[in-house]
Amino acid sequence: MLPNVQMFAARTPTLLPATHTNSYALGRGDVLLVEPATPYEDERRAWVEWARALPSQGRTPIAIVITHHHEDHVSGAAFLAHETGLPLWAHEETRVRLDESVQIARILEDGDVLLDSWRVLHTPGHAPGHVCLHDESTGALVCGDMVASVGTILIAPGDGDMRVYLRELARLESLGARVALPAHGDPIDEPEKVFRKYIVHRGMREDRIVAAMKKGERSAAEILPDAYDDTPPHVWPIAALSLQAHLDKLVAEGRAARNENVYRLVT
Repeated sequence: MLPNVQMFAARTPTLLPATHTNSYALGRGDVLLVEPATPYEDERRAWVEWARALPSQGRTPIAIVITHHHEDHVSGAAFLAHETGLPLWAHEETRVRLDESVQIARILEDGDVLLDSWRVLHTPGHAPGHVCLHDESTGALVCGDMVASVGTILIAPGDGDMRVYLRELARLESLGARVALPAHGDPIDEPEKVFRKYIVHRGMREDRIVAAMKKGERSAAEILPDAYDDTPPHVWPIAALSLQAHLDKLVAEGRAARNENVYRLVT
């Protein structure tokens, strides 16, 4: 992939059509392993073999980095840390959301530099403690679940914040990264275009939601068929979560108001 990057894809309980979560080995001498993702025994064993083979290449793993707390990113954390003897590193907002069996040895903060070249970027929006890693020297960006090259990225109420997510996508777009390394799917060339595509798509969806709300006070369930009439009905249960994130954004911005379960535009 890159002189200082290897990828290992493991099967995980992720959101279809994605079926795997990518782990990465970053660095030439000392190495960071990113995403202790898989809960499946056979995949865990293969992951451990991958990690243990790195020293034969002159590369020494020193820690495991967690991008965020979602199940398809941390299901192997305690096991893989124990089997490799490596400490787990994560953001504080991730640490507080993990099972007590997952012990975080180092709290990552925005701006931290790891291995002299990989800068930590705290990029909440998809999850409160989400982090990316950016190597300015190569232009590589490990972007977790900010974007994907297979499937989509869900911004779900509770963990997600659509306003913050869009802000952080714009931040990533401004980096000038040469390649994005997502948790799901193949590496992404010209990532600026993908970040912009995501921003534009979310803006289009918001416009459709606002148009649907112009019919008057309506519940989210009533807005959904109009706002997502370009989407197959079998994915509407997932779309409903994204819709709620957009509605929460509109309310937070003062562009909509909520009265119990009914929403209206504010003029």
